[in-house]
Amino acid sequence: IPIAIGKKIKMAGNIRVATKDDTVGMLEIYAPFILNSGIRQETEVPSVEEFQKRIISNLEERPWLVCEISNEIAGYAYAGKHRDRKGYQWCTEPSVYISEKYFGLGVAIALYRSLFDILKIQGYINAYAVITLPNNRSIAFHKKFGFEYLTTYKKIGYKLGQWHDVGWMQYEVNPHKEDPGDPMKFLQIDKRVIDPILTKSTAMLKK
Repeated sequence: IPIAIGKKIKMAGNIRVATKDDTVGMLEIYAPFILNSGIRQETEVPSVEEFQKRIISNLEERPWLVCEISNEIAGYAYAGKHRDRKGYQWCTEPSVYISEKYFGLGVAIALYRSLFDILKIQGYINAYAVITLPNNRSIAFHKKFGFEYLTTYKKIGYKLGQWHDVGWMQYEVNPHKEDPGDPMKFLQIDKRVIDPILTKSTAMLKK
């Protein structure tokens, strides 16, 4: 998972919920990680239509956010499904992607802050970051955010002519308790609850 930490951004940015109109901008960020690295084990760049379907489907259940700077998609983050079995419904797998142009400007942390504030309201409990190794930058970023390293899956993915190890990290979104209620669907959250969260993270970009 590529990340951006360190320097403060000095241009106007905006964290908001993604729409299908953001698809092309997000694919421009995502495609190099498919074609040129083992960061994602996906091997073919999805079509615009397919990627739009992913966004729309995900937004029914979990947040998918973008950071827009100067009318350009600087990065995006979303919470994906962990597994299909109902017993895993309180778990999610977050991802964050940043355009190289905006590396080191605090975009990733701003996106993650909003993402996890929303997941907390929804009632999610476990978040798992899945990181193709080596990726010291991503591991350091997730540790800084509060993730703990769990384990390494040795040579689990094969791409670009080599086997890849994948590390798993865990973050506790909400405390574990008996008889947790089902997570709230993202589409059920009142916009008046989400907007202050996004505004707060947007303010991080302007500091």
